[in-house]
Amino acid sequence: MSQSEALFLGLETSCDETAAAVFTEEPRILSNVVASQTELHARFGGVVPEVAARAHLQRLLPVIDEALRQASVSLHDLSAVAVHYTPGLIGALLVGVTAAKTLALALGVPLLGVNHVHGHIYACRLAAGRDIFPCVGLVVSGGHTLLFDCRSSVDYHLLGGTLDDAAGEAFDKVAALLGLGFPGGPAVEREAALGDPHAYQFPRSFLKELRLDFSFSGLKTAVLYALGGQNATRPAPPPPGPERANLAASFQQAVVDVLVEKSRQALVKTGYRCLAVGGGVAANRALRAALATMAQRAGAELVIPPMSLCTDNAAMAAMAVERWKRGDYSSLDLDAQPTLSL
Repeated sequence: MSQSEALFLGLETSCDETAAAVFTEEPRILSNVVASQTELHARFGGVVPEVAARAHLQRLLPVIDEALRQASVSLHDLSAVAVHYTPGLIGALLVGVTAAKTLALALGVPLLGVNHVHGHIYACRLAAGRDIFPCVGLVVSGGHTLLFDCRSSVDYHLLGGTLDDAAGEAFDKVAALLGLGFPGGPAVEREAALGDPHAYQFPRSFLKELRLDFSFSGLKTAVLYALGGQNATRPAPPPPGPERANLAASFQQAVVDVLVEKSRQALVKTGYRCLAVGGGVAANRALRAALATMAQRAGAELVIPPMSLCTDNAAMAAMAVERWKRGDYSSLDLDAQPTLSL
């Protein structure tokens, strides 16, 4: 590392992962530390905002210390502090934003606020190790399913998004219906590997329509009805076996089909030849394989980060480097914004 190379600390506390990372202006990741809260929320079947915020308070300083240690740097080596300030759980976001503002003020370095959703796309830039823009950006996670026209590394325009449940939220809800536990995405994926993805003909909203929107609430309801009939409210989960595996596989296939087709339509609409996919659901192997096949047929490059950069992490706050190069700093009155501003 060059003696003159700028160093950044990134913080992430938007939901239930307490994370810190150190990266350079290249950008190159020197450390990426994540303290997961999965075990705290599993018994509730989902993330409890107050529990998440309290856990961030307990874990953030040790996580920062570990990120600095792994990068072999100190706080006084930093050139700037970056933080995801939107969107997310307000109490959770406030922990990270307050810590970042305090560090920036104490160290006398710039503060850089980063949009968490945009960061998921920028994680693809990190994975590629080179410029990938312009491109179509697909963010598919527990809270968001969005398509972007990414004209540059900092210029993102919304093409479409979900009208109700995000894909990751649908995975969690279907996992609960099937008795697979939390988090739902990995659990459904494991169960789906044992089943027939064509056993049930579940709906695929807007699949044939030329609109870049998503809807997964009807799909979730279809799984509910398949379990207990159209008067079902809370049917008992099926026991382990072919029925449960087939339901999981058929549900997963419906989600994958919609995400792949809408991504293809976005490539056609923009004329771009690169698709960047980020977010926790991008870790799903069936989705990755289907996107790779579609991209090859479309003559487009597919960029998906490794698993460690798909789920929430602080390394993707390296998008702040692009703002730092432009001198586009955040003021110390930066506030947490729970709602995504598009």
